Amino acid sequence: MKLQCDDFEIVGCNYIQQENIIPIKKIKKGIPYISIIVLSFIVLGCIFSQLVMNHDPKYMDLISSNLAPNKEFYFGTDSMGRDIFSMIWYGGKISLLIGVLSTIISTFIGITYGSISGISSEFIDDIMMRFTEIIISIPSILIIIFVQAMLGKSTSISISIVIGITSWMNIAKIVRSEVRQIRNSEYILAAKTMGANSAYIIWQHLLPNFISSIMFMIVTNLGSAIGTESTLSFLGIGLPLEIISWGSMLSLAEQALLTNQWWIILIPGIFLVATLVCITNIGNYIRKSSNKKLSNI
Repeated sequence: MKLQCDDFEIVGCNYIQQENIIPIKKIKKGIPYISIIVLSFIVLGCIFSQLVMNHDPKYMDLISSNLAPNKEFYFGTDSMGRDIFSMIWYGGKISLLIGVLSTIISTFIGITYGSISGISSEFIDDIMMRFTEIIISIPSILIIIFVQAMLGKSTSISISIVIGITSWMNIAKIVRSEVRQIRNSEYILAAKTMGANSAYIIWQHLLPNFISSIMFMIVTNLGSAIGTESTLSFLGIGLPLEIISWGSMLSLAEQALLTNQWWIILIPGIFLVATLVCITNIGNYIRKSSNKKLSNI
């Protein structure tokens, strides 16, 4: 019986369209455009704060203290007479710096630790993972307070280091799982045969394969670091008042609530919550996109 090639070509084309085009359309529909736009607006405003601010954020005008939002002070002033509008953009730069720096530290530690655990023997891998689980079982806020007490006076750098070295565990576990799956691949074995050391294999061969799997964790850690800094400052163990950040601004919340000065707590809180929500939405989108790509392979 003679077969017609046209029949096979039509079926094949339809199959390719269903496998490749439809998932891409579904991914595009889920892009959090609003979160990206809002986050970009906040980040750009903080980076170019000198162009946005209309007052010196560090200047204390006691005569103008505790003023409600008005034409001169768009977001009002705090109990020390500082302009909240200018403090938002200036302090946001510090909060974002802490978030980015601590995320870099935690990502580096997590990738290194997880990769070493993944390529090690069963015995060493088991010890390293048990150590990770012990640290995860301890509330992170207690570890942060303990380490910060050892370092002494709080600065933006010290806070970043403390948050970074206490938030790498989840990244390490994901990296370890990915490495265990691909460590016996042919190109890994070929690299070992040619004399490549462990560091070269991790950064040249393993990292490109699992970086997409941990991107959502990196983004999530960024938001968590900003929230942690704000929590520490709210509890009075974070940045001092002279170092302006969203967290140090929220440290005045108790006094503001007692005196009914809602703008001192509400406006910085809105910027902080909006930033965290946007980062969370972007992280969820990255996670969903990564899962869809893996399910199509």
